[in-house]
Amino acid sequence: MALLSPRCVSPLSSSHSPHHHPLALRLNGSRRRSTLIVRASWQELAGVLIFSAIPFTAVKAVANSSLGEKLRQRLNETKRDAVESSQRFEILSRKAREESFWYGRDRPRWLGPIPYEYPSYLKGELPGDYGFDVAGLAKDPVAFEKYFNFEILHARWAMLASLGVIIPELLDELGLVHFIEPVWWKVGYAKLQGDTLDYLGIPGLHIAGSQGVFIIAICQALLMVGPEYARYCGIEALEPLGLYLPGDINYPGGLLFDPLGLSAEPVAFEELKVKEIKNGRLAMVAWLGFYLQAVVTGKGPIQNLFEHVTDPLHNNVTSYINVM
Repeated sequence: MALLSPRCVSPLSSSHSPHHHPLALRLNGSRRRSTLIVRASWQELAGVLIFSAIPFTAVKAVANSSLGEKLRQRLNETKRDAVESSQRFEILSRKAREESFWYGRDRPRWLGPIPYEYPSYLKGELPGDYGFDVAGLAKDPVAFEKYFNFEILHARWAMLASLGVIIPELLDELGLVHFIEPVWWKVGYAKLQGDTLDYLGIPGLHIAGSQGVFIIAICQALLMVGPEYARYCGIEALEPLGLYLPGDINYPGGLLFDPLGLSAEPVAFEELKVKEIKNGRLAMVAWLGFYLQAVVTGKGPIQNLFEHVTDPLHNNVTSYINVM
């Protein structure tokens, strides 16, 4: 998935790296509009689509093969024990939530010691529930479940995307790895301007690098559908491959979604859920900062940070306010 993202994964670099301010997009919009859908050969387009289809084709091929049949038979032999184990774990997890500092009526609230009439329908049953719902979005239990599902999905992608922003620029600033263009928004800008991108700075390695943003978006969606479908469908999604997912939509568990076994201990697992959503919310807020920094300073977040640490009195938010 990360291979195809011109926005979130900065290791992509361009042979025509732009050094313009993001606002230049507005000035050159009419002139560059025809280049947003970059010309590419049918061979390149076919290659990208085939690359996107590999996961689906592989799953289907294994499921319909003799190997898939053996995997299903082996799973059927162990599924009863797996279901019973999953049910026991859910009981222990429920008990862990009841005894945890982060759940229940006595959990921390968003206003802390300040008196406030918190919504009665927020009972602290889900991780990260601080009683905050000033818009009343969680009154409907069904809608509440959907909102939590959407939030944790966006939180995870924001954390992953934040790594794609920070790590390449940090490696380049420290001189450990050189990228032709390590700044995340400049890579995306180059793609919008119609430049051909070399993945990881390797000349000629064009993984969707010569495609337009529309084609890249399609391929990105295709690659995301597989794991998200498996996560959303839950327990039975990967049984044709002999994989049992013991959890639910948001925390499927199993070998595929929890290879390190972080969910093995119920008490620690419930606390990890809280840590995940807290860090995910921070990552989503950080993305707002990434956008604003790009527009105001025309630089990457690591460069902004280094400049601020070097001279905090002259490189801070007030200096840019004065410029604007």
